[in-house]
Amino acid sequence: MDVIQDYLNKCRSITDTVESQKPEIQKAARWFADSILAGRMVHVFGSGHSRIMVEEMWPRYGSFPGFNPIVELSLTFHNLVVGANGQRQAMFLENVPGLADRILRNFDLSEKDAALVISSSGCNVVPIEMAELFQKSGVKVVALITSAHSSQSTSKRTDGKKLGDFADLILDTGAPVGDAMVSIPDLDTPVAPGSTIGGAMLVNCIKAEVARLLTEAGQPPKVLSAGVVVGAEKAVELFESAYDEHAHRLARLYEKVGQGQRPKL
Repeated sequence: MDVIQDYLNKCRSITDTVESQKPEIQKAARWFADSILAGRMVHVFGSGHSRIMVEEMWPRYGSFPGFNPIVELSLTFHNLVVGANGQRQAMFLENVPGLADRILRNFDLSEKDAALVISSSGCNVVPIEMAELFQKSGVKVVALITSAHSSQSTSKRTDGKKLGDFADLILDTGAPVGDAMVSIPDLDTPVAPGSTIGGAMLVNCIKAEVARLLTEAGQPPKVLSAGVVVGAEKAVELFESAYDEHAHRLARLYEKVGQGQRPKL
């Protein structure tokens, strides 16, 4: 059995699923570009391994300012696995009601903002409450989930609602139920997940379309670029100016914190 080929074939199927969502990707990109053109930010949140998609959006090579990566270490710090700051605590905390409100208390949200909330199952409490609070603030929410897995999973919320219930638009990673895609003879449990593959493709499709829209609008993004591509001096200039722009955009999210009425769950 060629398990390597099996995984690659399933990744090709994920590519087809992503491609089939082109209209939805374009719609999400339009919302995100509108927020950035308005001088605001797109809030990107994921707990657990969904943080991978947050950091894939920004900051990294080929990305640009306009996105607010919300990555809580208490929900995403995996490498110690056990002991202090271990995985058990992180998995517990991502199902604590009210934590999303404490996170968003740090920001002055606007109806001009947009949000991307990532959760493969769409069933953990914190990402669900994040999406709910964003919607209550008038922020358009794009949910990135694994549709097959979410539909067969049970929400950790007492009312049974899932991330998709608080989304204005849903994108599907195309991964299977349980995420793992390869079955090994004589091994009871499948291995090699696929949601990261589909999620990364979706995020970068959105990123590319947002860059196109910003450029067409006369505000080309400051893209973090390698020195081997643009030259060492230009690369430094781009990094510095992109980080400065990020700081200025982020400052707007802080300047009126606590001055207005905040939506509650």
